[in-house]
Amino acid sequence: MTGRTRTAYCIAAILWMVLIFYLSSIPDLRSNLPTFWDHLVRKTAHAVEYAVLYILLQKSAEGHRYARTGALLGTVLYAISDEIHQQFIPGRVGQFSDLAIDAAAALVVFAISKNSSRRAG
Repeated sequence: MTGRTRTAYCIAAILWMVLIFYLSSIPDLRSNLPTFWDHLVRKTAHAVEYAVLYILLQKSAEGHRYARTGALLGTVLYAISDEIHQQFIPGRVGQFSDLAIDAAAALVVFAISKNSSRRAG
C-alpha cells in the first residue's frame, strides 16, 4: 500500500470519528419507529459505526506489525470516549451495553481479518 493510500485511510478514519462524535452530540436520535425497531436500528448502527472505524484504522496502519491489534485497541478506546462524551449531552447517557456492542463489532471484524490474512499468506 502506498503512503498516499494509507494517508487517505487515516483521513477517512478521522472524518468517521468526527461523524460519530457529531451523532453522539445529538440529544435525541429516536425515530418514529415502534420501540423494538427503533432500538434494533440504533444498536445495529452502533455495530456498523465501529466495524467501519476498525476497518479504516486497520487500513491506515496496514503493513505495520501490530496494525490489526492497534486498530482494535483504537476502536475500543474511541468507543469508551464516545460513551463518556454522551454523559455530557442532555438526553443521552453513556451505556456499557453500547460499548459492548461497539467492541464486539470491532472484534468480529478483527477475527474475520485475521482469518483472511491467514488464507492469503
